[in-house]
Amino acid sequence: MSKVAIVTGGARGIGAAISKLAAARGYAVCVNYQSNASAAEEVVGEITAQGGRAIGIQADVSKADDVSRLFTESARALGEVTALVNNAGITGRISRLDETDPETMQQTIDINVMGVMLCSREAVLRMSGKHGGAGGGIVSISSGAATLGSPGEFVWYAASKGAVDSFTLGLSKEVTGEGIRVNAVSPGLTETELHASGGEPGRVARLESVVPIGRAATPDEVAQAALWLLSEEASYVSGAILRCAGGR
Repeated sequence: MSKVAIVTGGARGIGAAISKLAAARGYAVCVNYQSNASAAEEVVGEITAQGGRAIGIQADVSKADDVSRLFTESARALGEVTALVNNAGITGRISRLDETDPETMQQTIDINVMGVMLCSREAVLRMSGKHGGAGGGIVSISSGAATLGSPGEFVWYAASKGAVDSFTLGLSKEVTGEGIRVNAVSPGLTETELHASGGEPGRVARLESVVPIGRAATPDEVAQAALWLLSEEASYVSGAILRCAGGR
């Protein structure tokens, strides 16, 4: 059976690293993006230049109709999905809770939580032996913020990632017996543009001294963790929240 991965938010940062590594590991890759078509085209171009198969598909993961279309178009172009990486996520601007507007909180929950649940639901409908599927793997990108709380920065984001962890544990118990392993990677401080989009480009430099290993992760290091969870080397692993945080 051919290997097909859908990577949500797969055009930038950790998502781009996962898309490229998945292709290097033999997956045909659907690079999902919400608005940055040029970034998706760049990732797809890099993959195809190396002899891989990839397409970019625009979809808002917080919208059920978009998610259904994403999976349908991916299956039509690449074959049925065998691996889903729920990577799409936002933080909103860094601030205290009482300085943050409700719209930012709602958007964060919609993308980070509903997006994971909607995409996972669609994957289960296609992968589960209960529905005639051939099995597969789901990996969600959570965050160390789920257990650190992120006070003074984005507690609503931390809460959304706590929900991802709970969802991962519950869904794994629902569908592992149907041929789907469900896990999550919980990265710590990572060198991505997420910090700049949150309003603090220098956040990595400010915080890396509190990481026991002494530095931030690279997106490639997080991608390695995600691909390990999807691999046969992790064939007995389901319901795991794999901390990838340099000891923090």
